[in-house]
Amino acid sequence: MSQAFKDRLLPAVKDGGFAMDGYWIWCGSVVKSDDGKYHMFASRWSEQLTFAPHWVTNSEVVHAVSDTPQGPYVFSDVALPPRGPGYWDGRMTHNPTIQRHPDGRYILFYTGTTYDEPMPTPQTPASHELAWEKARSNQRVGVAVADSPDGPWQRCDKPLLEPRPGKWDGWMNTNPSAVILPDGSVMLYYKAVGFSKDLLRYGVAKADQVEGPYERLLDEPIFRFDSTNDHIEDAFAWHNGQRYEMIFKDMAGGICGEPKAGVHAFSDDGINWQLAQCPLAYSRTVTWDDGNTTEQAFLERPQLLIENGQPTHLFAATGMMPDNQSANHTKIEKSWNMCIPLACQ
Repeated sequence: MSQAFKDRLLPAVKDGGFAMDGYWIWCGSVVKSDDGKYHMFASRWSEQLTFAPHWVTNSEVVHAVSDTPQGPYVFSDVALPPRGPGYWDGRMTHNPTIQRHPDGRYILFYTGTTYDEPMPTPQTPASHELAWEKARSNQRVGVAVADSPDGPWQRCDKPLLEPRPGKWDGWMNTNPSAVILPDGSVMLYYKAVGFSKDLLRYGVAKADQVEGPYERLLDEPIFRFDSTNDHIEDAFAWHNGQRYEMIFKDMAGGICGEPKAGVHAFSDDGINWQLAQCPLAYSRTVTWDDGNTTEQAFLERPQLLIENGQPTHLFAATGMMPDNQSANHTKIEKSWNMCIPLACQ
């Protein structure tokens, strides 16, 4: 029997991960470069704006560097800055996930959006209509390519997938996770909804090369649970040399037993998935390397550092909340990306 994913979690690194004074930090994906340094790509936006809804209007993908996988990571540069409303990703970039291509290139999948209005500021914050009806509905998944983690990044002029009106993924698509196979082909997993208040689900598409074109492999989502629990997000997929694995967030808690904790699943072909015997991948209750244990309000956008084909570290976005407050993004006080080392399998 293989070891349960949750049993591989070691104490989280208290002084690791990535944080920036003056900025909300979210997401967080790490790759190792040939010089032995570790590069994190994360999302940030100003703390002078509220966390929500400004992640969907003002986020930008940034690059940070560390000598060790656990960090702390130090800001280096803005990898994918705003480039104007005429581009599909011209107003916001978010949800980065970094991969290394077999040919050595660095491949950065991400979410982008655009809108015609001026970018929100502390003096003129985002309206509900701008954030949720315009910026969110224009979210799409894209890819950028570079020969170095320092860039420059060449972005594709079009998103990788367009919504399918009338289908379960007919309104927008976000939160990419990609598995680049040895032949250079890509299995792309994406979050989508059919309308603005629909439940979050995941689909799968494939392309012969990272730039596409991508073809959906299923007409329906890759997971279907009962109506109470059919609400998931933040998938991260990888291939362990024998089969595909995935972790994702259980919004309601009916799949893994804890709301907003992680689920672990397997697939032989990357299309048909089944839950692990122990479906709980991680809990929001975290043990730290200083001996303390906390219940984090958030543990989101989990992503893994893969070295020599094996996951070695789990990175997750987290945040602090006021005392006795529920996990509500509008009330969050501080956010950063944390690191949980994994025991060897």
